[in-house]
Amino acid sequence: YMEHAHVLGQSDSAIYAEYHRLMAWLGTQPSDMGELLANAMAIGKMNFGVMAILDKGETDAYRHPQPTAVNVRPLAGNAILISGHDLKDIEDLLIQTEGTGIDVYTHGEMLPAHYYPQLKKYKHLVGNYGNAWWKQKEEFESFNGPVVFTTNCIVPPSPSAGYRNRVFTTNSTGFPGWKHIQAGADGHKDFSEVIALAKTCQPPKEIETGEIIGGFAHAQVFALADKIVEAVKSGAIRKFVVMSGCDGRMKSRNYYEEFAKMLPQDVVILTSGCAKFKYNKLNLGDINGIPRVLDAGQCNDSYSWAVVALKLKEIFGASDINELPIFFNIAWYEQKAVIVLLALLHLGVKNIHLGPTLPAFCSPAVLKVLVDTFGIAGNGTVEEDIKKYIG
Repeated sequence: YMEHAHVLGQSDSAIYAEYHRLMAWLGTQPSDMGELLANAMAIGKMNFGVMAILDKGETDAYRHPQPTAVNVRPLAGNAILISGHDLKDIEDLLIQTEGTGIDVYTHGEMLPAHYYPQLKKYKHLVGNYGNAWWKQKEEFESFNGPVVFTTNCIVPPSPSAGYRNRVFTTNSTGFPGWKHIQAGADGHKDFSEVIALAKTCQPPKEIETGEIIGGFAHAQVFALADKIVEAVKSGAIRKFVVMSGCDGRMKSRNYYEEFAKMLPQDVVILTSGCAKFKYNKLNLGDINGIPRVLDAGQCNDSYSWAVVALKLKEIFGASDINELPIFFNIAWYEQKAVIVLLALLHLGVKNIHLGPTLPAFCSPAVLKVLVDTFGIAGNGTVEEDIKKYIG
């Protein structure tokens, strides 16, 4: 997140100093549980600050996200697929492909690029192709054109994969045999080789049709604040469920799709990160014109839901963030989901469900602290958790 913010011109020397302090402290092999807990909260506080400057960098450059219907049906024509999180890279690609007749599609965590006014203005940004990272082997094969990877998550291709020779990487990503594109002295990347290859490839194969609705980050939710508050006070909206985090291939990850399907009609899902691909294509309807799935964007845009919770606390005059009708059901998979969790714990959020199963790094001693101090839970069935948290 710090790297993404830096690329967009954002930096904070206090955050950098805190990062180095914490790394030096970890190097002392600390073992005192009280000290470990205090510094875990310091990491959460630091990450909240990092997400704030990243949000500023993205919205300063591309303006605040707007509600957008994103096409998922491919057009007939040459195309490039771009995955990952780095919005500056897709901007470079869109500028260089403008007027070439080549369409650009997003994949995975790049889907939210469609929500930003300064990116959606490019008419050849025509849609999203595919789902979360773990389906990339099949989807890259059927896309037919070149793929640009700007950040995680790369799944190693099989030796016989037909797309092996048409994937390009940038930034901190890389894979043996794949062409890596470095930034120039001006910070921009030259995608001419990708564009030349796209002109020789077949159009993407159709794998689905329809639209995905998104673009509900904090500024847009604040614009709807009066409508949302009215719906809560009238009882039209009984509860919000924050379902952010990471998707995964295991069958147990279907927990989140089933959870979304079983939620009562007066509950709204607040989402961000690739976990949303478990339910963002379901037709869950709306409540008084408010979509029942509000997508803020990428995993780092979980920042929006923390900001929204703090704003609702102010609006409703709550003394504690936990008095709000908001339940956090976070899909963890890797480090970024865990650091978002630490940011929420720093803000005082309790009784978070971390799932669909608790992380393997939760030793009995660590798990006891998480449960006793914060009410962290997991490992429940969909039916049990709906009854426990939603009622």
